[in-house]
Amino acid sequence: MRKKVGSMLVIVLMIVLVACSNLQEKDIEPKMLNVDLTINPKQAEVNDVVTFKAKVTYGDEEVMDADEVKFEIWRSQSENHETIEVKHLKDGVYQIEKTFSEEGTYYVYAHVTAKDLHNMPKKEFVIGTASEPEEKSTSKSMNDDIKHNHHDK
Repeated sequence: MRKKVGSMLVIVLMIVLVACSNLQEKDIEPKMLNVDLTINPKQAEVNDVVTFKAKVTYGDEEVMDADEVKFEIWRSQSENHETIEVKHLKDGVYQIEKTFSEEGTYYVYAHVTAKDLHNMPKKEFVIGTASEPEEKSTSKSMNDDIKHNHHDK
């Protein structure tokens, strides 16, 4: 008799737990992982300091504990991509400063993973004199973003 009562109690508890978790999932609105990538200045000279900043938010909240933030930087038409891990500065901002020794058109991807989501905006910038862009026919202006949002599940 005790075994039957114990088994019934376990089953009832499992049903209650499943029902509660389903209610919680339905009540939560999905939020987007937003990454506002900025480059300052967008047009610099050789050996000038360039600041790369990613403001990371999840819905309205600032993300100060992203799983991963990396900036991937390369010169147009180059196979050599430099990937730099970026630490949180403050208020959801992840930032690095970098100088460049070669003129040309450059690109940066901000690879950000947080809250089981991945976002990787891309921007173009120029050091000295611009070189041939990578995507001639579909080239975006320096003010346009190319954004990708992925779920990491």
